[in-house]
Amino acid sequence: MATDFDEIGIWSEVKLAIIKEYAAAYSKILDSTRRQSVRSLRWLYIDAFAGPGVHLSKMTGKMVAGSPLIALNTKPPFSEYHFIDADRTRAEQLRAIVGPRSDVHIYSEDCNQVLLRDVFPKAKYDDYRRALCLLDPYNINLKWKVIETAGQMKSIELFLNFMIMDINRNALRRKRHSAIQSKIDQLTALWGDRSWEDAAFSSEGKLFEDPEKVSNEQFELAWRERLKKRAGFKFVSEPMPMKTKNNSVIYYLYFASQKPVAAGIVDDIFNKYRKRQGL
Repeated sequence: MATDFDEIGIWSEVKLAIIKEYAAAYSKILDSTRRQSVRSLRWLYIDAFAGPGVHLSKMTGKMVAGSPLIALNTKPPFSEYHFIDADRTRAEQLRAIVGPRSDVHIYSEDCNQVLLRDVFPKAKYDDYRRALCLLDPYNINLKWKVIETAGQMKSIELFLNFMIMDINRNALRRKRHSAIQSKIDQLTALWGDRSWEDAAFSSEGKLFEDPEKVSNEQFELAWRERLKKRAGFKFVSEPMPMKTKNNSVIYYLYFASQKPVAAGIVDDIFNKYRKRQGL
């Protein structure tokens, strides 16, 4: 089978390093809890846009382990692994790398359907199940219902990629009539309703003019508040802005949880990488 690996830049490598560091801390804490008190506790790793398992570094030209392999190599191990990619070729490449394992489940379907139908029901709080879920979409084709369900379940922690560059270029154009309708529809599905328009555009001081787009920082803050107030996550970390060489933000990486300890760990990890990148 032919292989087709993505080339990834430095920010993708930073993101993978963050996930690797937190996954190890998360699994260690859950394993300790299981050993000390809750013997039936199980914890899942969920990757909704898993990819083929490995990537090619633009910086070094070497192969880099993707998030599925990072999770599989985490010690202590997760109880189960659920990898999803709508691209059948990517899913098959990942399946070939992973090999036959009873604790690994690979799906080649739309994650918006698979997560709600098959995966999230395996992570019910009252069943002593917990999950770490990575939502790292290729564009803005993620639906709000997935995020809201994860928040309401109280058992799932999220790393969430908010694709601000795709949103700006295609849905929040300054000349609003030129925005791409399919991207507007995707943003509405991601946000959950059309209230993103009030968050994205300001009419202040524009009595007879078109509303003006707010800054990236204002828009991401509105999204962060939505994760708290509408999805129900008690703690949402200030996101890591992932930028191009020209200092334009490609996406924001968020972490959302119900646990202050988890949020504190991720805040420390984020701050460490902010310092390294001069943010």
